[in-house]
Amino acid sequence: MSDEPAPAHPREPLDYRRPTPDEMRANIRAFHEVARRRRSVREFSSDDVPDDVLRAAVACAATAPSGANMQPWTFVVVRDPTTKRRIREAAEDEEKLNYSGRMPEEWLRVLAPLETDWHKEFLEIAPALIVIFREDYHLEGDRRVQHYYVPESVGIASGLLLAALNAAGLVTLTHTPSPMGFLREILGRPANEKPFLLIPVGYPADGVTVPKIRKKGVDEILIWK
Repeated sequence: MSDEPAPAHPREPLDYRRPTPDEMRANIRAFHEVARRRRSVREFSSDDVPDDVLRAAVACAATAPSGANMQPWTFVVVRDPTTKRRIREAAEDEEKLNYSGRMPEEWLRVLAPLETDWHKEFLEIAPALIVIFREDYHLEGDRRVQHYYVPESVGIASGLLLAALNAAGLVTLTHTPSPMGFLREILGRPANEKPFLLIPVGYPADGVTVPKIRKKGVDEILIWK
């Protein structure tokens, strides 16, 4: 196997049209109006959602930039009720241990106002779960090709997925039962993949409420230099 660098990619024109300042303002206002309504939801309707919408949302996520364009991600959509039940049971086993001793007291104190606990019914009720796996390397024959900037790359793709699902009118929850190794086992994923994020997707249950929280204003987080 040669250690020579791979040849450069062929070039193509950038698909871009420069918007006017007024178009930019209108576009970003419209996006912010949708984005600001995004909330994490823990009570889902069991009503089904269209496969093609989920597929299109994953296609949006796949437009994310990644280190050396390695695209170190796999998205697994879980519909099967038996598989969802297995995921719920395994997640609750881990979360029960977390809430009963593995989590530090400070973390439990911060979580307390949100009234969360180890029960994760939403993993079974939501019509779909999307499990995002990070790929730390891939194999080319017997050669192991390492991926770089994997958490950053998969994090960006995850954000685009959440934004796309929200724009479609669906609600989500970013769930990270820790440890998450059971997801690779249940879903039969290869050794080069590690679970990154578990996202229940669907419609909110009738009458659902969410914590009344405040997001930091832009003047609190933006610094001009």
